[in-house]
Amino acid sequence: MNILVINAGSSSLKYQLIDMSSEKVLAKGVCDRIGIAGSVIKHKTFDDRNVEKEIEMTTHKDAIAALISVLTDKELGVIKSLEEISAVGHRVVHGGEKFFKSAIITEEVMKTIEECVELAPLHNPPNITGIRACQQVMKDVPQVAVFDTAFHQTMPKKAYIYALPYEYYNKYKLRKYGFHGTSHKYVSERAALLLKKPLDQLKIVTCHLGNGSSIAAVDCGKTVDTSMGFTPLDGLAMGTRCGTIDPAVVTFLMNKEGLDTEKMDAIMNKKSGVLGISGVSSDFRDLDAAIEEGNELAALALEVFTYQVKKFIGSYACAMGGLDAVVFTAGIGENNPKVRRMVTSALDFMGISIDEAKNNQRGLEIDISTEGAKVRTLVIPTNEELAIAKETKKLVG
Repeated sequence: MNILVINAGSSSLKYQLIDMSSEKVLAKGVCDRIGIAGSVIKHKTFDDRNVEKEIEMTTHKDAIAALISVLTDKELGVIKSLEEISAVGHRVVHGGEKFFKSAIITEEVMKTIEECVELAPLHNPPNITGIRACQQVMKDVPQVAVFDTAFHQTMPKKAYIYALPYEYYNKYKLRKYGFHGTSHKYVSERAALLLKKPLDQLKIVTCHLGNGSSIAAVDCGKTVDTSMGFTPLDGLAMGTRCGTIDPAVVTFLMNKEGLDTEKMDAIMNKKSGVLGISGVSSDFRDLDAAIEEGNELAALALEVFTYQVKKFIGSYACAMGGLDAVVFTAGIGENNPKVRRMVTSALDFMGISIDEAKNNQRGLEIDISTEGAKVRTLVIPTNEELAIAKETKKLVG
């Protein structure tokens, strides 16, 4: 069974074709600058055949047609025809309260996804566009929606309700939703395999640390709390996002600086986080370079970030009543030994202790704990595309 995984953005469309009999990626790529002059497709096969060529892609339907063309191309293709694609799995950012799990896409499902647009106005519209494009080009191929929010729908009400007048929850479904659910689910399941214990007997804190970062408390395979909230702005200070701050700061700054809601939103989402503190970059590699040159604000930005990760680990261990493992994943979590060292330092009292030699690795699936550590510290590269493919296979297989 070959599953095509689609992650559609406003002007781009990433894809992977995965053979689920072996979980091998047959081909992957991106259709970029859709609807913009100079649109291009970048395609790579499992045997390192590469192509990058300009193709006019006015719409996402054009992009789907282009990727199918290259997948079935005589020289660059990995399949002979469209009939070799058994199903398509789509990343959908927001499923609201309606979706606790992935769903085969029907018109009723599409209606609900469209209703969630106001909860994710930047993400759900391009996700919907990608789905509609696939439905037009691949009319008889089953389509599945895999939601970023679904894994976190097991949170108890005490964890997701905001202390605002309850009428706003009833009227607008104003609550914590959480994101990166596909990644948190994948790495928690991998952690159980590495630890050789049933997932339903483990208490795990999963740390998805990238330009956008979130942490989840996974108790016996279910999320009981997570750091992102109503939007992905909440929780940790991130690359450009401020994370959790005193809400009064927002109105204070708007009044002092004469900002409207759009400008304030841009400051919190695009000009804050480690970029805002350091004034250097949202990229942690640039921060490390600046720190080496003696930049004190870059050092402060890193300290703020790692301090907040540490606090979430501690609070989530408390929420679960124990802790068996901490998992680091995503771009920073997988590739930044310094961040992992700073986060886990002085946590010996919790049973967390890492081996420096093991920690000095990048991009590997590895247990970096010292031999006698009570709580295991794992690095697990995330694979959201494979997770989406697995969910799709489960529903259509």
